[in-house]
Amino acid sequence: MSGILFDKIIFGVVNSRRLGRSLGINLLPETAKVCSMNCIYCECGWGREGDTLNSKLLFASEIILVLKERFQQIHRDNIRIDSITYSGNGEPTIHHQFAEITQAIIELRDFYFPKTIITCLSNSTQLHRKDVWNALKAIDNPLMKLDAGTQAMFDLINKPFSDLLLDNICENLREFGGKLSIQTLFLRGKLDNNQIVDNTTNEEVTTWLKRLTYIQPRRVILYSIDRVTPAKYLEKIDKNILLEIAEKVQALGIKTECY
Repeated sequence: MSGILFDKIIFGVVNSRRLGRSLGINLLPETAKVCSMNCIYCECGWGREGDTLNSKLLFASEIILVLKERFQQIHRDNIRIDSITYSGNGEPTIHHQFAEITQAIIELRDFYFPKTIITCLSNSTQLHRKDVWNALKAIDNPLMKLDAGTQAMFDLINKPFSDLLLDNICENLREFGGKLSIQTLFLRGKLDNNQIVDNTTNEEVTTWLKRLTYIQPRRVILYSIDRVTPAKYLEKIDKNILLEIAEKVQALGIKTECY
């Protein structure tokens, strides 16, 4: 598997286009991508289905100890951070103790960095777990993925390892009551089997907009490919096309940002 993997539990502080000065949190193994999906654009490269179940994850107690030490050091060095951000080598909410770790991060943030937000970059697939749903509701900035309007395009772009229904994911996102942001990566190109993939078509965008109307997020973030992708023949979408799509989102009364 080729791609960029994070070799630490905590990385940064790094400058993020969307989040400012971000302190990254990786709950997943340092040597393998662990995710419920196998997105064709993922910077971590291709994953393997068995990695989701077979990878050994650190216990919450081990992770929290590292977090405490790093937070103390950053506070002592008077380093500014704008966001404490779950990111890393796959889907952070897969961790079986995600809720416990999140509660610890909230307490540490309140003590050391009360003005800093907590962000989670999530693919939205674990929201059927009540512990994950409650943990994401408790943080400031859940950034949830929605890359397609139709089930067919969702399967092409995100390649879930198990049968996931986009309708069910959107129902779970709607339950946030607007306290979430949606992030969507737009792309076009073809896969190795010459199958065309394009979530910028009128049909896809129209269906995606209907999903947004149903979910009612407080913000939508649009972006395109910025790094090397595991699928070879993908095209970065022009900023003007993103802006055209953004205008359609704004017409729904939803705040929109493009990167």
